[in-house]
Amino acid sequence: MGQKNNKKRKEYKTEVPLYKGVFEITRSGMGFVIVSGLEKDIIIRPNDFNRAFHGDQVRVEITKGDLRAGRLQGRITQVIERKQKQFVGIVEVNKDFSFFIPSSDKAIPDFFIPNHALKNAKDGQKVIARIVSWEGKDKRPKGEVIEVITEKMEGDLAMKEILIQQGFSIVFHDDVLEESERIPEQITEVEIKSRRDIREILTFTIDPDDAKDFDDALSFQRIDKNHIEIGVHIADVSHYIEEDSALDTSAYERATSVYLPDRVVPMLPERLSNGLCSLRPHEEKLTYSCVFKMNNEGDIKETWIGRTVIKSNHRFSYEDVQKIIDNQTGLYDKEVLVLHQLAQTMRKVRMKEGAINFSSQEVRFKLDELGKPIGIVIKESTASHQLIEEFMLLANRTVAEKVSKVKVSNKPLPFPYRVHDQPDEDRLIPFVEFAKKYGYNFMTKTPAQIASSFNEMLVKVKGLPEQRVLEQMGIRTMAKAIYTSKNIGHYGLGFDDYCHFTSPIRRYPDILVHRVLTGVLSGDPEVDKKMDQKCQHCSERERAAMDAERASNKYKQVEFMKQYLGEEFDAVISGVASFGFWAETVDHKCEGLVSATSLLDYDDFVYYESEYALIGKRSNWAFRIGDPVKIKVISANLTKRQLDYEWMLDLEFKPAQNKKKNK
Repeated sequence: MGQKNNKKRKEYKTEVPLYKGVFEITRSGMGFVIVSGLEKDIIIRPNDFNRAFHGDQVRVEITKGDLRAGRLQGRITQVIERKQKQFVGIVEVNKDFSFFIPSSDKAIPDFFIPNHALKNAKDGQKVIARIVSWEGKDKRPKGEVIEVITEKMEGDLAMKEILIQQGFSIVFHDDVLEESERIPEQITEVEIKSRRDIREILTFTIDPDDAKDFDDALSFQRIDKNHIEIGVHIADVSHYIEEDSALDTSAYERATSVYLPDRVVPMLPERLSNGLCSLRPHEEKLTYSCVFKMNNEGDIKETWIGRTVIKSNHRFSYEDVQKIIDNQTGLYDKEVLVLHQLAQTMRKVRMKEGAINFSSQEVRFKLDELGKPIGIVIKESTASHQLIEEFMLLANRTVAEKVSKVKVSNKPLPFPYRVHDQPDEDRLIPFVEFAKKYGYNFMTKTPAQIASSFNEMLVKVKGLPEQRVLEQMGIRTMAKAIYTSKNIGHYGLGFDDYCHFTSPIRRYPDILVHRVLTGVLSGDPEVDKKMDQKCQHCSERERAAMDAERASNKYKQVEFMKQYLGEEFDAVISGVASFGFWAETVDHKCEGLVSATSLLDYDDFVYYESEYALIGKRSNWAFRIGDPVKIKVISANLTKRQLDYEWMLDLEFKPAQNKKKNK
């Protein structure tokens, strides 16, 4: 059987690549292609990279070895998609031509830059450049400078480097911008007549104070004494973006907007994201809507889904709405308070049905005019956030339920569900044991019991010193939510059917949902054979955006804490490893490492994984996740995005004796 397969491979290998995967280059310069389904990565030697860069999606053919013998060796035959399209480096300027030398520890060739594409960059200057072309016989790619970096732009460059490393373009190509400018601003009467008209019904948006892209709006209309009609209206981005156009291709490549502390990198050009598609007040806008007829108790009596036209009466911030909820008075207070009551009712029902109530705490930076952090604000999820959250969840669930019932040729219609698997047992068991040390007991026989136990713990831990640690560790036990056409439900929300429908300005899966939904509502659903591939891509870009957001937050933390070198702070241990422990300052939520080496003056500490602790051999002192500590800031390295702390012995923060004897 193996010989037959080998013959077949040899016979067709010039026409059909054997494997597709992600290419990675190690620090030593050796390459590997990671292929889903293969136990071992395929080795690629430097001579066989064939113009592939680290992170690219590639096709590879096997040149040595077979699956039974162990690791395979191969040669890259095609770069399917480049992860990184822009690069940071320096330029070498000569009389007739120039070169761009990328700043990277991965194998990337220098670019040839024609002098007319330098953007006035001088010899030795740091720049951002992109590949323009790479012809067959050329040894190096041809590029152009996008931006010249000045000394004052250190923080700005750091943010751009983070984005570029994660494969996000910092500018839109000219053809994308041109296409967005050609879209007519005026909504035609023909278009309005083809939609349900909501313009005369009270409608408003609720968003963060600094938001510009308003994806969603709520409408409110009382039908009679016992019934109300509530509409969830979402920007109809798919109306403006033609499938496979330059705009669509660009949006798909990005797949998501990226939110960094000092900027938003939008998925769509500004004319769409902040203009045509944004549901700004007092402007007629095209929307996709779920309209619910409810009784006063929140029971849904009728549901309608379709395309609409709206005209928002007012733009609220979350703070505005929270004041109305707290004071029971304000603009449109009757409507806002009814929506608040309904949202809280829906929330209680969700929790009863198995949703997990992880609270969301957001750490945001106050920045000066140069983007440097001058303060930190911690924002908690409030009732105003929950108001919007519950109605968006309802719309997302309603759309997913509708599409889930559609069959084409007796098969489920391919659709980008948002799914969340049950907790991983290997992660859950150690967490359950750890939570027990704080007096929180878990029932783990069924997924419903696990969810109920989590919720019970989250209520009891609120306001206590261990709250943040237990919440963060609890989240880590959870599987990652992803996009896929295989509908396994959403465990964390307790939903059998769920999708993302409500944010198409900033998420590409929502655009996919709108397109599939359009086919379903017309009675002629179209089967997208590439749906799984699109879901996987969107999940990957979502992870890349999260990595970029984490890295940028860490950079700003380090930048902020530089002013406190040598100062002491109260902190909580947030993580433990064999080489030390991480501590997060109570006031700023800035995390740094206390190395095990720095603790040698006190004792030789050993890491006990089951205890989530470093335990001293002689003193039996234990540094455990969740313990309060006193730290001093000793180093703030912006290049490595790393804070180093030193543990300070203090009577109030003296480590606890470990209850178990060391083995």
